[in-house]
Amino acid sequence: MLMPTQFNKMVKSLGLLTAIKLYVQIKLKPHGKVSITGFAAPIYLRARTTDYVSFKQVFLNQQYHVSFPFEVENIIDAGSNIGLAAIFFSHKYPNSKVVAIEPNKENFAILSQHISSYPNITGLCKGLWHKDAYLSIINTEADKNAFMVSETFENNPSALPAVCINTILKEQKWTHIDLLKIDIEGAEKEVFEANYDYWLPKTRAVIIELHDRMKPGSSRSVFKAISQYNFSFDMQEENLIFINLDWQQKTYF
Repeated sequence: MLMPTQFNKMVKSLGLLTAIKLYVQIKLKPHGKVSITGFAAPIYLRARTTDYVSFKQVFLNQQYHVSFPFEVENIIDAGSNIGLAAIFFSHKYPNSKVVAIEPNKENFAILSQHISSYPNITGLCKGLWHKDAYLSIINTEADKNAFMVSETFENNPSALPAVCINTILKEQKWTHIDLLKIDIEGAEKEVFEANYDYWLPKTRAVIIELHDRMKPGSSRSVFKAISQYNFSFDMQEENLIFINLDWQQKTYF
């Protein structure tokens, strides 16, 4: 059941008619194809998965509908799952470039289907880590939106590639990141423990969900790194929101 404030956010983001149609549509059938007026293509939600939960968070609860005091162009969506946040960002910021990162091959197949209508979204079937490495999923029985990873060797049959934020910046030829969204089931601990001094001061905003219940020390790692720079702090839904107050006073190349 949507609270009035949540529905008001839907209306503000999507418009009254679209918000009503979407709410009715998803409540009648929380899987299969879902069409949202103004979006480039329908969204496909798998039955008997957590796809509906992710859809509810992104589109019904509007957890990424955040106002920023700057134009958002360069976006990294880490832990993209089936690409719903990436699609939301692409629609909200039509002039943006989005890199959507998802390590699970089944999720990535749906993500690839979703972003095929969005030329400004690039998908990477990789994990996010503090360095370019190889990872393995350690809880393969988990829900589709709750996979955890650990570092492994390249010759491990279950190994999957991982990329660091520094590499993404270089590959995309970006001088900075406008929005870094992170929902990576505890791997934020490693991402913020090392090699963040290059990319973090070049990041204008971070939206992150912490997972201490899954990996103790995750929040400590994030706050320790963030505290070295002049970020403001806010919360919305399950996410922490950090905005770099010093960024506009500096030029990074």
